[in-house]
Amino acid sequence: MGPIRGANRRKKVDKEVDQNASFASLPHQPPDMDWWEDFARRLTGPSSQLKDPPTFESVLKVSRKTFNYISSLVEIEMMAKPASLTDLNGKLLSLNDRVAIALRRLSSGESLSAVGDLLGINQSTVAQITWRFVEAMETRGLQHLQWPSTETEIEKIKLKFEKLVGLPNCCGAIDTTHITMCLSSIDRANNIWCDKEKNHSMILQAVVDPEMRFLDIVTGWPGSLSDSIVLRSSSFFQLSEEGKRLNGKKVKLSEGSELREYIVGDLGFPLLPWLLTPYQGTNLCDSEANFNEHLSAAQKVAQRALARLKETWSIIKGVMWRPDKNRLPRIILVCCLLHNIVIDMEDKVQGELPLSHNHHHDSGYRKQVCESGDQTATCLRDNLSLYLAGRLPP
Repeated sequence: MGPIRGANRRKKVDKEVDQNASFASLPHQPPDMDWWEDFARRLTGPSSQLKDPPTFESVLKVSRKTFNYISSLVEIEMMAKPASLTDLNGKLLSLNDRVAIALRRLSSGESLSAVGDLLGINQSTVAQITWRFVEAMETRGLQHLQWPSTETEIEKIKLKFEKLVGLPNCCGAIDTTHITMCLSSIDRANNIWCDKEKNHSMILQAVVDPEMRFLDIVTGWPGSLSDSIVLRSSSFFQLSEEGKRLNGKKVKLSEGSELREYIVGDLGFPLLPWLLTPYQGTNLCDSEANFNEHLSAAQKVAQRALARLKETWSIIKGVMWRPDKNRLPRIILVCCLLHNIVIDMEDKVQGELPLSHNHHHDSGYRKQVCESGDQTATCLRDNLSLYLAGRLPP
């Protein structure tokens, strides 16, 4: 399967969307508590005397409200024939069971056998349920990951970025992370997946908004490729180069100086008119150093988003044991959809989850440096750096 290019920005959940995906159509009651008590008992064992049994949110990484919403999205596909999926005692697994099993697998990162043993389910059943959930989310959840489709939506993003990090007309921050895999070193075909840190990995490139929502993703490319190559191979790059994206309203910096829409990235990306990167070197003037600080603040939003993604959906955090490389991009996409849904639902669980120290989502990976630069982009960056320093002529 080729790289997945995420379509992006979902409209607020209270807007009209497909009937099956509408929050307004959801029952506003939590999942049946008898069901959850039984599910939690499986996790701790029937004889457990824990004073504080695991909570719904700590196990499934979403609130009951968000769980209901996700269940409503996937119900048709999850309960479609053949629907005779049972536990080891022959009990038919309900929709709640199936969604909870899939979320447990994706959020814990535990193996199929570990999840199955814990819940009293055959590991092949866990595999079937998880994959059916992935396919259902691909079909029903894509409206949660779309590039802003209206001027009003993009303006909100730009205003929030300016308020947050002081950058005018900024539409997003881009970063990449590696999903590491354990592949056979004997098979020479796996060499393409070997990255510069000698790990086998798959790349996820993401553009995020100020709320850490994914606006666009690209995944499926081997870890051996540079950030710059992955970007240039993406539809995001093509659309931006053709003026079909990041080509909205310009802002006036001074007489004769305008600033177009753009995103920001680190030194691993090329400097382009629509993608501004930091100044390189140690002997920077004050305005250049100040610009880099603003850019770094924006870049941390993307770093936090990727760190949160991996912390919450741990299936893509650790080293995956010989995954199906055709299916893995789709699993990554669904983890990104779930990440956005939690934000769209204003789920308080998201803010309660810990983040890795310093937002490291690619621990052990050195920063890449791309030497490619565009003259027009250089002038734009210089004008913006002078503007931020208050030194651009009126």
